Formats: sequence, structure tokens, C-alpha cells
Amino acid sequence: MPTTYDHIAGQSKERLAAISDGIFGVAMTLMLLELHTPAATAVKGEVSLLLALKDIAPAFLVYLLSYMTLGIFWVGQQTQLNHIERSDRHLTWIHLGFLFFVTILPLSTRLLTEFMELRTALLFYWFNIFLLGATLFVSWRYAINAGLVAESIPTTDRDAICRRIVIGQVLYAAGAALCIVNTYCSIASIILLQLNYVIAPHLWWSRDFAVGPDDDEE
Repeated sequence: MPTTYDHIAGQSKERLAAISDGIFGVAMTLMLLELHTPAATAVKGEVSLLLALKDIAPAFLVYLLSYMTLGIFWVGQQTQLNHIERSDRHLTWIHLGFLFFVTILPLSTRLLTEFMELRTALLFYWFNIFLLGATLFVSWRYAINAGLVAESIPTTDRDAICRRIVIGQVLYAAGAALCIVNTYCSIASIILLQLNYVIAPHLWWSRDFAVGPDDDEE
């Protein structure tokens, strides 16, 4: 029986990781380009420069939020790829869908920067995060079901990756829901969640990876 194209396409996880690195790098750069220094004609001295910097502080805060968002999802995708032995056509396209939502984040960031006080901008930003998490979850479940995950990876680690995504998305949704009260409260809560991921993940769900059967018995 002849081999079909679909059975041999998209099998290199290394090439998938390479294009992912490039797209993440471009997305981070595009977000940075939205930050602009104060106009020289508006700066008359130290005080006016400080006031001008104060005006761009919200834009920098949203940029920091989005930079952490991309960093967290880059780590999540690379973690999955490191646990996968090989890719296939379907997994490759799932990850390309994930990368599509990465390319949308600069738009979501700009929208949130310009309309921070509006719930629609905040919910658009959150929905972008939700789509990133959803496709990452789908990719991991597909990789498990298709037998693409390395056999040496224990079931506990496989489940831990799923739990991390689900817990993160629930917390993101809770943070986004605070926009009912105030969009700034919602942004602050998402930033705190991001900082928990970036600075101190060991306080939470990193034990999913660290705790083994012997540790549970102690």
C-alpha cells in the first residue's frame, strides 16, 4: 500500500520549535514598537520629562503584561515539545493555530493600551489568552492520544501539564471577570497571576512535577 503525503508531513518537532521561536520573537518586538518616547518638543526640562514618562506608564504596564504572557506561553509550548518524541501533520497544524493566536496578541495589546477603561478591550485581551491556552491544551491532549509523547514521560507529568493549563485558564477567567467591577482591577489581578507564574511558580503547581510517589508517602 503506497504511503500518503499526510503520513509523512509535519513530523519534525525541531522545525516546529524553530518557527515558534521566530514568531514569539517577532510578536514581542512588535509590542515594543508600540511604545514611543515623549516628543522632544514637549519636554522642557526634568519635570516635564517625568510628567511625560508618567503618561506612557500605562502603555509600558500593558507591554510588560503582554511580554510575560508570551513568555509564559512560550515556556508552556517548549515544555510540551520537549516531552514529545515526534510530531505529525495534525499536531503541527494545531501548533500553527496556537502561533496564529500569538500573532494576534500585539493587536490585543494595542487595543488594551488605548482603551484600558473599556471592558470590551479587556475581554478581547482575555479571549486572546483563552485561545492560547485552549490550543495548547488541545495540542497536548492530541499528542497523548496519538502516542507522540515520549514513553519515558510518566502519567503524573502528563496530567500535571494538563492541570497547569486548566488552573491557569480558570484564574485568568476569574481575573477577567473583575472587569465587572473595574477594568484596572482586572488588569492588576492578571498581572499578579503572571508574576506568580514568572517569579514563584514553586508556591503552587510546580509540585505537580516535583512530587513523586515516594514523596507522597512521607
